[in-house]
Order: sequence, then C-alpha cells, then structure tokens
Amino acid sequence: MEAAGGGGGEGPGCGCKGIRSCLLCEGPAQAAPPPQGEDNFTYCPATGLAKGNERSEFAGWAFPFPGVFLMEEFISEDEESEIVELMDRDDWKPSQSGRKKQDYGPKVNFKKQRLKAGSFTGLPSFSKKIVARMKACSVLGGFLPVEQCNLDYVPERGSAIDSHFDDWWLWGERLVSLNLLSKTVLSMSCDSEDSIQLFPTFSKENGELSPPGSFTQTSECKNSGEEGINCILSPRLVPSKEVTVAIHLPQRSLVVLYGDARYKWKHAIYRKHIEHRRICVTFRELSAEFSTGGRHEELGKELLEIALSFQGRPV
Repeated sequence: MEAAGGGGGEGPGCGCKGIRSCLLCEGPAQAAPPPQGEDNFTYCPATGLAKGNERSEFAGWAFPFPGVFLMEEFISEDEESEIVELMDRDDWKPSQSGRKKQDYGPKVNFKKQRLKAGSFTGLPSFSKKIVARMKACSVLGGFLPVEQCNLDYVPERGSAIDSHFDDWWLWGERLVSLNLLSKTVLSMSCDSEDSIQLFPTFSKENGELSPPGSFTQTSECKNSGEEGINCILSPRLVPSKEVTVAIHLPQRSLVVLYGDARYKWKHAIYRKHIEHRRICVTFRELSAEFSTGGRHEELGKELLEIALSFQGRPV
C-alpha cells in the first residue's frame, strides 16, 4: 500500500507515515498530489470483459478479466443507514493516506509472519446478517471471514489507498468488500512482464461486443478496398503494465476479488474517485496454511471461533 507523494508527515488527525500523504499533512507546500493514473479499460460485469475506454488508445478492444464478482444493492438503504450508525458509535482511528479505520481481527506482524489473537473478540454483531447473506453468492461457498476492516474515506482528507496486493500468507483467496455511502472506482493495475491479448469488440451492424477470437477489418483494409477473410484484424498484444482497469462500484454493492484479480492485479482507490464520504467494509478468509490440513490449522480454528461469535469491538 505504498503511495507516492511529497512525503507524509503526521498532521492533526493524520495517520500517514513515510512517503504516504493526505491533505491533512501535505500542506500548501505540496508540489503535487500523489499520482492518479487514468484507467484505460472498464470492467463490464455482464460480460466479464475489460473494455477499452472510448477516449483511450484501446477503444474498440477488450480482453477477458476473470476473478471479479459484483452484486449491486447487496443491502437495502435502511440496512446501510443502520450499519453506518452502529459503526459511528465506535471510534475511528487515523490511518494512512487520509483514511480512518476500525479493525476486527487478530494481532498480526506480516513482515515477521507472527500472529496471535491478542485483544480480538470477534466480528461485530451487525455483520452476522451480512455474512449469512453472502452464502447466496455462488463464488462465496464456504467463505468464513476471520477478519473485518472498516475504512472511512472522505474528500476533505484526500482519502485514497495506493496500488497494492493484500497479504496472502495469512489471508485466503477471496477478498470481499461492501461499498457504502457513495459510489467509487476500484482501479486495477499489473506489474507483470507478460502481455495481454486484446480482441476487437465493436460491430457497427449491431453495436454489440464480439466474443474472444472475433475479428474486424482494419482501417488499412477498408482503405485498400479488400474485404472478408483476406483482410482481418488479428488479436493485439500489449504489455500488461500499460493496462489499467476500472471496476465501478455502486453504492451498497458487494465486490469479490479472487483468482487473477486477487493475485495478478493490484487494486487501488484514487483520491479523485472519492467524491463523498465512503465506507468500505472488507472481509477476509484464512489462507490454506491456517485452514484444515494446514500447518497452523489449530490457530486458524481458534481465530475463526472468535470471529464468528459476532461479539467483537474494534481492536
């Protein structure tokens, strides 16, 4: 979760350290805000494709983007209001990059890979209904959350979260987040040296996305007057590092990242995509090492028993 910027120094109510910063600590001398890239593809939940944005060089191209599950209106407006009201009864602690947080989980040192229950007393009572409802989602079969992190974003603090992978020593494959109070955009990027194969998407005849492997004529073909099988556009290869994918998260939506979206693509929330107060509720499951048959199976069982008591307070 590293952020570029002018160097974070703690200001009033600021939790920034090192190179991370927010509007509370940047001050008038800040030369420029942290870099905020432009996403050049947008994820389409209906097709599972990342589609090139109209004003980008990738307009008219797409590629499969697996590992994302998005459900709109996962909770009702009344449920949302009740959950936020209950959260706000507890203190929010200053966090990095203009965020505030509430943690419900074990005490962890990720660098030294050390873990203990500490003062963890379980997930909060209001999450019991949310977790039960997750069972209806096809991608969440057997999902048992052992940790919940509430993050509070507001534009006044310049809240954001830098491009990062979530830990995978302790946390399992599926990252589950509930997006409350306002819409936002999850920006996905990839540091891999691999290339991505794009395919043409737009048909003038029906305006619909073409399936992978489809072909359309190039402008050079049209100018030469050639048509048909003698003049087709082959799939296009682009470096993964040149591609960023926007996943639009409506208010009250639930998003799950797994597979490639979890392990190959980093995720971020840019400052410019926080227009109003936003709360993200993220649930994490245990990795194989702490699950049945794993090296730390017994510790995992202990933590799950605590978590699923739903009697917790923020640690």
